[in-house]
Amino acid sequence: MNLANYINGELKAPTSGKYLDLFDPSKGEVYGGVPDSGEEEVESAYQAANAAFEDWANLSVDKRSQILVKIADLIDERHEELAQAESLDNGKPLSLARKVDIPRASSNIRFFAQAITQFSSESHEMADAINYTLRSPIGVIGTISPWNLPLYLFTWKIAPALAAGNTVIAKPSEVTPMTAFLFSKICIEAGLPKGVLNILHGDGLKVGASMVKHPGVKAISFTGSTRVGREIASVAAPMFKKISLEMGGKNPNVIFADCDYDLMLDTTVRSSFANQGQICLCGSRILVEKPLYEKFKKDFVERTKKLKIGAPTAADTNIGAIVSKPHFEKILSYIKLAKEEGGTILTGGNTVQPEGHENGWYIEPTIIEGLPHDCRTNLEEIFGPVVTIMPFETEAEALQFANVTDYGLSCTIWTENLSRTQRIAKKIQAGIVWVNTWLHRDLRTPFGGVKSSGVGREGGFEALRFFTEPKNICIKYK
Repeated sequence: MNLANYINGELKAPTSGKYLDLFDPSKGEVYGGVPDSGEEEVESAYQAANAAFEDWANLSVDKRSQILVKIADLIDERHEELAQAESLDNGKPLSLARKVDIPRASSNIRFFAQAITQFSSESHEMADAINYTLRSPIGVIGTISPWNLPLYLFTWKIAPALAAGNTVIAKPSEVTPMTAFLFSKICIEAGLPKGVLNILHGDGLKVGASMVKHPGVKAISFTGSTRVGREIASVAAPMFKKISLEMGGKNPNVIFADCDYDLMLDTTVRSSFANQGQICLCGSRILVEKPLYEKFKKDFVERTKKLKIGAPTAADTNIGAIVSKPHFEKILSYIKLAKEEGGTILTGGNTVQPEGHENGWYIEPTIIEGLPHDCRTNLEEIFGPVVTIMPFETEAEALQFANVTDYGLSCTIWTENLSRTQRIAKKIQAGIVWVNTWLHRDLRTPFGGVKSSGVGREGGFEALRFFTEPKNICIKYK
């Protein structure tokens, strides 16, 4: 099947008539085509979004909220269809798509539909005047979302932009576009006014780059690699566009000997290998206090060996397929690099060919020991089912190891010592710190990283502030 763009409320084929191959990663086979869009489609989408902006921005908050809630309701109604599409497109276990991806997409829409009704202005009184601040939608927004959590992160961007009264040109990943295409149909059924949301499929070098450089697109919200984020910033910043960049991570998982061991072990298996390690928040560098190290290593390897690798649709699958062949090959290259840097593979490191899926892209969950804390394998984002483990002796050493990378997205700390928690959480260079948990998210809280992991924050009122412009009005008393 060939997918279609969603422009001005209609599903449209690419003007070039060309399509990119759409792969089923579990089998390594082409199962459809993705529009190979370019500047012409971006311009059409911009004209539609610009024409729709004034009416959408002036629509009451309650009306915008009602439309978004209707979209969330339709996601819930089509939960199974969307989950199966996500699993097929991405290679992730169907059970994960059912439990996490699709419910969270609905929650994103519903949350911002409600949050906009609570978004208030500030006022500041002076002796002879009063100031109040209005927040107005920016205009046409460009959003670029990644392939690892396709609908989840697609809705995470468009929901606050639309709720705040902006119109949007959205580019999902060309690797995993199916749920965004199905979302187009949901928007039509929900009665979203024409032009308010436009979804363009295609290569980032064509569609994404055209969106970023378009003078009418006033802000860019991007999630993806640090390399691409840097390129976006180099174009958007001189044009004085607002930019929000959520980029890579090389997150430390710091485990102290006084932790709740069973809870830590259960969570660490999940935080290492969930979604084949293709989550920017996965803890890929596991730092363990020396007295606990040997016990942890034995138990962690044993638990990892029990993870079932197989077809995404199988009920007992824990580890599905890698999203694409280029990414599959990238992960394997890092496993090879780790060996060259002196690492010892404790388990995994091999490709797998499940029965009936021999041509799919599967890699065993891999644990590597014996690497220096500052080698390439420990500094660069692999974004796959690969973790390193290493011991530390003191808090200072744990902090040194944790903060050594250019990334600073998240960190997990395991300890029952409250004072230690406060000391380390304050000194960790990361935008998010979890203590005795992982991926425990409240949508009201700010989300984002420091250093090469990002610019700006998403989530809650932080997102609504990004997608609006403040205007201060000062009225002097007579």
